[in-house]
Amino acid sequence: MSANTIRKAKKLVESGGVVKIDDDLFQIKSSSDPTKSYFVTSDTCECPGFKNFYKFHHGKGLKANCSHLEAIRIFKKENQ
Repeated sequence: MSANTIRKAKKLVESGGVVKIDDDLFQIKSSSDPTKSYFVTSDTCECPGFKNFYKFHHGKGLKANCSHLEAIRIFKKENQ
């Protein structure tokens, strides 16, 4: 995972951009467009970066990820 993805995820959590809706459903603000937000679970996200992950990283055995998924991990760790 890139340092940039982690940095964006931390910023989303610190700025209050993560809202827990249900046990495994979160609404997270877009880091590039303040008018947008995405519904995210612990392993899927609606954002273009997640949707296009395999297009850019195909064949490398990586699990799709984005700053929103990473933000959930950070949020959960801080709110245990």
